[in-house]
Amino acid sequence: MKKLVVFLLMMMGTMAVHAADYAYLTFETTDGAKASVSVENLTLTISGTTLTAGSQSFTLSNLSKMYFSTSDETTTGIEEITNAALDETTDIYDLQGHKVTKEQMRKGVYIVKTKNRTCKMVVR
Repeated sequence: MKKLVVFLLMMMGTMAVHAADYAYLTFETTDGAKASVSVENLTLTISGTTLTAGSQSFTLSNLSKMYFSTSDETTTGIEEITNAALDETTDIYDLQGHKVTKEQMRKGVYIVKTKNRTCKMVVR
């Protein structure tokens, strides 16, 4: 395990020469979440099974990949859908794929399509 970590750190040092145009080092975990850290004055520390990059800490076994990127790709969470977005709705589907109207919506999860995006919505 330590040999792998040392190898990865050596490769990152080599890639840093080629990464001058990239402002962030992005880490992706096994659950798909992403966290980006600015490469300016970045320090990496490994303690046991934990990798610390700047202010972010990761368990090594939970990391699926890391790469340089030009923008912050941090996963920010779920956005709340507004009433204005509901007014722009073009289609609403239940989880069985049936098209429904706003009036037919009951408790449950729906796929809401607007002009600009598609998102999940929970009706409680």
